[in-house]
Amino acid sequence: MPIRAYIELLKLRIGAMIALSAVMGYLAIARPPRLADIAALAVATVLASAAASVFNHVYDRDIDALMQRTRRRPLVTGAIPGIASPLLLAGLLLVAGLGLAAAAFNPVVAAHLLAGALVYAVVYTVWLKRRSWLNIVFGGAAGSFAVLAGGAASDPGHWLLPLLLAVTLFLWTPSHFWALAILLKEDFARARLPMLPVLVGERRAAQAILANSVLLVASAAAPWALG
Repeated sequence: MPIRAYIELLKLRIGAMIALSAVMGYLAIARPPRLADIAALAVATVLASAAASVFNHVYDRDIDALMQRTRRRPLVTGAIPGIASPLLLAGLLLVAGLGLAAAAFNPVVAAHLLAGALVYAVVYTVWLKRRSWLNIVFGGAAGSFAVLAGGAASDPGHWLLPLLLAVTLFLWTPSHFWALAILLKEDFARARLPMLPVLVGERRAAQAILANSVLLVASAAAPWALG
């Protein structure tokens, strides 16, 4: 079994960042934080994120073959033959992540992690990525749900601060991804993906990044108002 190829499907670097977002949501509420909770939350989040990432590899294997950045992914090169085993892996990872979240914390945490996985796999990958420049805008909600999961892992009743942090993460995603899309504009154009710089050019995309970044900074200041 090509273990290394399957590990690549998990996008563990992205999963680690999403897990960190969940932990930050937890630490914003937990008094005092518990190391066991942090570990369980991180593992559950990585599992749910990995499930969505595997599905993304499966669904996007056709356009991945067209882009320099992704043409060496396992389902493109044939390092993993077929899609049955990756889809099974995605299902098992999702069940494991949600099960751990519900058992270690509460159903609200599991629901947030499920929502995040569905946003990435369905809203972003299946629905918007190939159809609208808003793809990454709403796709960014996937990480925001991780922050909400972290807050709920401490106390589902204290939701305002995690919500404000989730909004900040939501606004962070377009700015950084549009900047990446400017760098990889030719790649996205080759795959006929409607990323903002492909549709409106680099100058207008940079203006959108600036406008979004102003909103991002404003949102980052909002939690201070809670005292």
